[in-house]
Amino acid sequence: MAKTADQSRPWLAHYPEAVPHEIDVQRLPTLVELLQQAFQEFSERPAFESFGKVLTYREIGESARAVTGWLQAQGHRKGDRIAVMMPNVMAYPATMFGILLGGFTVVNVNPLYTVRELTYQLNDSGAEVLFVLENFAHIAAEAVPHTNVKKVVIVSAGDMLGLKGKIITFVARHVKKVVPAYSLAHAIRFPEVLKVGASAGLRDVSVAPEDIAFLQYTGGTTGVSKGAALSHRNISANVEQARYWLGWQIPDGEGQMMVTALPLYHIFALTVCCLYLIKAGGACLLIANPRDIPGFIGILKKARFTMMSGVNTLYNALANHPDIRSVDFSRLKLCLSGGMATQSAVAQHWKAVTGCPIVEGFGLSETSPILSANRTDLTEFTGNIGYPLPSTEMKLIDGEGKTVPMGEAGEICARGPQVMKGYWNRPDETAKVMTPDGFFRTGDVGVMLPDGAFKVVDRLKDMILVSGFNVYPNEVEEVLAQHPGVLEVAVVGVPDPQSVEAVAAYVVKKDPDLEADTLRAHCRSQLTAYKVPKIIYFRETLPKSTVGKVLRRMLREENAS
Repeated sequence: MAKTADQSRPWLAHYPEAVPHEIDVQRLPTLVELLQQAFQEFSERPAFESFGKVLTYREIGESARAVTGWLQAQGHRKGDRIAVMMPNVMAYPATMFGILLGGFTVVNVNPLYTVRELTYQLNDSGAEVLFVLENFAHIAAEAVPHTNVKKVVIVSAGDMLGLKGKIITFVARHVKKVVPAYSLAHAIRFPEVLKVGASAGLRDVSVAPEDIAFLQYTGGTTGVSKGAALSHRNISANVEQARYWLGWQIPDGEGQMMVTALPLYHIFALTVCCLYLIKAGGACLLIANPRDIPGFIGILKKARFTMMSGVNTLYNALANHPDIRSVDFSRLKLCLSGGMATQSAVAQHWKAVTGCPIVEGFGLSETSPILSANRTDLTEFTGNIGYPLPSTEMKLIDGEGKTVPMGEAGEICARGPQVMKGYWNRPDETAKVMTPDGFFRTGDVGVMLPDGAFKVVDRLKDMILVSGFNVYPNEVEEVLAQHPGVLEVAVVGVPDPQSVEAVAAYVVKKDPDLEADTLRAHCRSQLTAYKVPKIIYFRETLPKSTVGKVLRRMLREENAS
């Protein structure tokens, strides 16, 4: 039986019966309470797996408390910002949990940052401690002297992995030589942190729901990078929303394993892969280097996973690798996608290979991140971003801030307990993205479908203006990606004296004989003339972020230079 819903929230009528319209925000646990309960209740269950090593909830909890003890022993107090600069290695969750347990604030740092970017983020956040994987310590060595960081902790890829970890670390340093030389005076190694912290004892800390748990920095694609201040309540609310939305069909418990290829410093993986699984008592399979597709597939061959998360480019790369069909997908129940638009051609190929459809959702760093998602019982890819989650309102506005009618395009705005407190130390920037009635302006253009589901048209900043007509890159990319000779594609606007901008397509070939005229003919059969790419560039690769999101900005900059 369908649920009833008011006219302003038509999506509620399409909720699964087991999913409530609202969550009880006032009874949400802080992340400290969430972690402590999980460590106790699921103590002997597997929590994380990395390089074949499995740690239980008890073991990861002990390491986390040791990190807390060490930080407190150094004199740090509740609210101090602690930066973490690591990929998905075993030390990451132990470090992050330890920071949270002490009431400190986690500042997630992209390990591939340059010296300039790292210096800026450390100074902007006011971080006093930096945990960094030694592969990137040479960057930290140049940046730290220009910051207020007092302590640097060097983490090795093999830390917390026992004897196998020592071998991994030795190979990385001496055989593969992926650890550049660096000099960091007074730095301490992670095993010493665990040893000192375990014997230091813990000081009780009172953490409130509104205390800041994470400073999650935006990509800075439209200006300087800003830290989204996410409270314990923000993240806990999104974990609860995700648990209802996903858990009605996938029960909590031992045996659930999420393939965690997206880096945990990215908000999608942080909430959906890590903290959701922690609350549900499942396990995370940590993939340290998802760009190594053969190595990734080798890990999947040995794993007993039930869930997976990724972005369009990752699913595409896996589905197109010849070894992917040797992976056992029989236990796979759910594939989640976010971070960028998933192309229907990729989704269809993925389902053909695995038998599991991709469930797409939508969100941002500022929203912890999930705002909406498709139902998990769908059988085919929808191409939209689904329904707003419980306790979440979404609407579309025009340039004057007025709500647009159903079916018309407008900027997607959202209100709910997962929306950030604001940008760190930037009230002016916070004001720019909030409407007078408390909705967050996402910067994405979308439409509401008749059933209350939403569909993203494109980013406002990516829209192309051709002779007065709006062209949305997602639409053109979708058509191009359907051609069997195309592996990857990105579309941007480039300056054009006749039409203000021209549509330019950057294409990675699957078929080496593919020609530009063939692609244009394909586009003309499905697109209005002004949307057909005027310029087509063939490339070996496309620029991507560390989570695999295609960086249109870099392609635009190439044309501007």
